[in-house]
Amino acid sequence: MKKPILMLFLLLSVTTAFTQQRPATRPNVIIIMADDLDSRQLSCYGGQNLKTIHIDALAADGLKFNHIYTSEAMCVPTRASLFTGLYPVRHGSFQNHKPVYDTLKSVGHYLADLGYRVGLTGKDHSTKPKTVFPFEIVNGFEPNCVAPTDEYSLDGVQEFITRNTRPYCLFVMSINPHTPWTVGDTTEFKADKLILPTNWVDTPITRRQFVRYLAEVRRLDDQVGDITRLLQQTGQDQNTIVVFLGEQGAQFPGAKWNLWDVGQKSSMLVKWPGTVKPRTETDALVQYEDITPTLIELAGGKPIAGLDGRSFLPVLLGKSPKARTYAYGIHNNIPEGNPYPIRSIRDTHYKLILNLAPDQEYYNRFMMNAEQRGRNSVWFSWTDQAASDPEARQITERFVKRPAVEFYDTQADPWELNNLATHPTAQKRIEQYRQELEKWMQQQGDTGAALDVRYTKKTE
Repeated sequence: MKKPILMLFLLLSVTTAFTQQRPATRPNVIIIMADDLDSRQLSCYGGQNLKTIHIDALAADGLKFNHIYTSEAMCVPTRASLFTGLYPVRHGSFQNHKPVYDTLKSVGHYLADLGYRVGLTGKDHSTKPKTVFPFEIVNGFEPNCVAPTDEYSLDGVQEFITRNTRPYCLFVMSINPHTPWTVGDTTEFKADKLILPTNWVDTPITRRQFVRYLAEVRRLDDQVGDITRLLQQTGQDQNTIVVFLGEQGAQFPGAKWNLWDVGQKSSMLVKWPGTVKPRTETDALVQYEDITPTLIELAGGKPIAGLDGRSFLPVLLGKSPKARTYAYGIHNNIPEGNPYPIRSIRDTHYKLILNLAPDQEYYNRFMMNAEQRGRNSVWFSWTDQAASDPEARQITERFVKRPAVEFYDTQADPWELNNLATHPTAQKRIEQYRQELEKWMQQQGDTGAALDVRYTKKTE
């Protein structure tokens, strides 16, 4: 080989090696979160009532998580867990609308320390106090989840993502499909054609309300499409990770405010161009507490001591099929009803639920208030039908009167209708799960039923 050619070859080799070793530009992150989404309605998760075009596009371009769970199936605890990386007992929001402890740090601190701008637009639950949640609040999306409208603008989002070259993490928090189900086009859906969840009582009122709910799922899907188009139009799409999160289940009986999977099981899609393989899925078990540790690691940070969550970045990178062994659940019913504490533990196959006050009847004021039958019309249409329909009676009684122990094979019984708690062959496994759950409760400082009491509101 002639010397000039040899020198050129060596130069190119050194340059190529240097380029491959150079760290890639740190990615931006946009996290789009739903509000009370029944993730089973998403067509990429098997839903048959509508085609969620834009959410499905994220699944086609990225990684779908089949086992992501919220630890407490209500808005404030879920969001506090997402932002802090802590389970509810440790961050303080272990009842709905109970504030976090004001001594904590959150993703706003951790990513800012790594040079990121951290913003939030839309539903603003769990953004106070500012000392705990130092988000830049971005105008554009509706912050009030019970607003009768959800008019939004992308101007503030566009300004935030194009402001400068510093990497950013932006939380886009939709209020859809949270009640009152007053937005979206209901004419797309025919009530008599809908496929209802298996654990529902089929009544005309239920179908009419489900139409209104699905119209807001469509509205959510359109918002996802608007955000992804904005990334393309601004040239942000190639270096931006897009994460879609489903939050907890819908405000229908048996879902939100419970620890059955229709309340606790969520959805997560991750699009990361050039890193995450398109059209892939994983059975790795993750919880909302794991998201902040993952963001910290992908931003180049070191693990934060004391967090409950753990990074699932190896799953995103295709280096591991697993993330954690168990997912845990906690429910405290006050202030949304009578004291009715519940705890749970699961893996990807089995689930143990402990009802810590089984002598009481479950009650939720947002769904079962007899003085507001108009607003609670779905539940009372179920109980009215239960008077003459044995199947409806079984569903409603199961909801109100619960045994101390529930144990389910969630692969064979995804709607958790066949309780195996007294089955002889399940006893050894139940004891194993119970020991793990009690160990977790002790580690968390969770006193169980004693935690589900009324607390004095902190004065400002």
